[in-house]
Amino acid sequence: MRTGAIILAGGASSRMGGPKPLLEWEGVSFAARLAKLYGEFCAPVVLVLGYHHERIRQQAGIPRSVAVTVNPAPERGMLSSLQCGLRALPAGLDGFLFTPCDYPAVRRETVAALIAAFQGGVCIPRHDGRNGHPVLCAQPLRAELLALAADASAKDVIRAHRHETVWVDVDDPGTVTDVDTPADYQNLLALAPAISR
Repeated sequence: MRTGAIILAGGASSRMGGPKPLLEWEGVSFAARLAKLYGEFCAPVVLVLGYHHERIRQQAGIPRSVAVTVNPAPERGMLSSLQCGLRALPAGLDGFLFTPCDYPAVRRETVAALIAAFQGGVCIPRHDGRNGHPVLCAQPLRAELLALAADASAKDVIRAHRHETVWVDVDDPGTVTDVDTPADYQNLLALAPAISR
């Protein structure tokens, strides 16, 4: 199966007070850690930047194999960054993963489990009854996501394909550990022994 990956890192990180893609997890930046992780399973890996894009390019340690694209209007929100990433993917893929950069602690085993369980449609990890990231979608959903209006959400397309969705139960707190604020980041660091492995 040919699978691409999109890492969404275009936000302003206003609640964090600095670019979240540059925060570190397991000794590397969020952006570099996710790029390396998804690069084990997916090609290409597209990193979508927006705010702070020059600083992130220079400081995040992004692997050269990653395709970096810049959302010219990141103020339009996460959907606009997802659409930028979708436009950067090549034709001929069977599916694509997407995730915000806010979920740096996803385990390798989770990505492998999603790809193994994928049957077309949508594949979502679930930890302790909570849906998480990354989300794996079949290629036909790409056109539907690109067609969404600016005020819509990717969740609109995911919900429309609920009957084609597979939920994969995983022992991975990283799928539901979202880092938006300094307190979230400190919580992630405090949980490191339980999340990392």
